[in-house]
Amino acid sequence: QVQLVESGGGLVQAGGSLRLSCAASGSIFNIGTMGWYRQTPGKQRELVAASGAWTNYADSVKGRFTISRDNAKNTVYLQMNSLRPEDTAVYYCNARLTTGPGRTGDYWGQGTQVTVSS
Repeated sequence: QVQLVESGGGLVQAGGSLRLSCAASGSIFNIGTMGWYRQTPGKQRELVAASGAWTNYADSVKGRFTISRDNAKNTVYLQMNSLRPEDTAVYYCNARLTTGPGRTGDYWGQGTQVTVSS
């Protein structure tokens, strides 16, 4: 069974830092793009950062967040610096995984809460 397991969320004061991790496990043939999304109540899930052929960031996090990968560990990280109260959300890991011949799909982690206090 393929799964993405996230860790690293929590409560931090404005201006602080957190590092999120997401590890993919299971029968995986190949990992394509990996990324982080976030969602607040009543709003659509939005892309924060993605790492694939290119690295993309939401405008609101450019210069503050950094996405990185350790392909040997099937893990993607999100280093979040200079956090703001508006960064408060549930953060979800996403990965495009190939689990067999002709079987490629998007997988999601369970989500981790990030709360930034002012």
